[in-house]
Amino acid sequence: MELKKKIILGVDPGTQVLGYAIAEQLGSKITVTSCDIVRLRSEADALQRLKIIFEKILDIIDSYTPTELAIEAPFYGENVQSMHKLGRAQGVVIAAALYRGLSVAEYSPRKIKQSITGRGSATKEQVAALLAAQYTLPTTAATLDATDALAVAITHIYQQQTLPSSRGGNSWEAFIRSNPDRIR
Repeated sequence: MELKKKIILGVDPGTQVLGYAIAEQLGSKITVTSCDIVRLRSEADALQRLKIIFEKILDIIDSYTPTELAIEAPFYGENVQSMHKLGRAQGVVIAAALYRGLSVAEYSPRKIKQSITGRGSATKEQVAALLAAQYTLPTTAATLDATDALAVAITHIYQQQTLPSSRGGNSWEAFIRSNPDRIR
């Protein structure tokens, strides 16, 4: 049976800095292909930045040919203006992905932190440190926005995998035997 490679685009949306990452999965092996940021010109007005985000996401999709987008959902904070701007950026990223035919999944910041670190209250630095320990990261992964995007992509891969149940003789021991490269 031939394994099918999945290519996931993870995005941490922003109107000043947008993080993106490409993670490839082949069987239980995950490879980080890209992990970087897009700095948006501060002199550009809000609508021009949205256009730049749309075009950059299309360029990334065309370069890496992912079939799935995983994006961080905006969290509910006290600053309504920030939420509004972030929601616009997220909408533009989703529109670009849908325009290119990608499926879209959205994950809350808490879900992402829980998936990567086991704690939903982990810091961005803790998430970045665990990703750096587990994967070979490109040098462009030096910012928290980039590693946040990678965390979204990895979370999506983890959420798509089926874990063994206790029925039918399956167990965590069987999972570990079948996936030794997932254990660190």
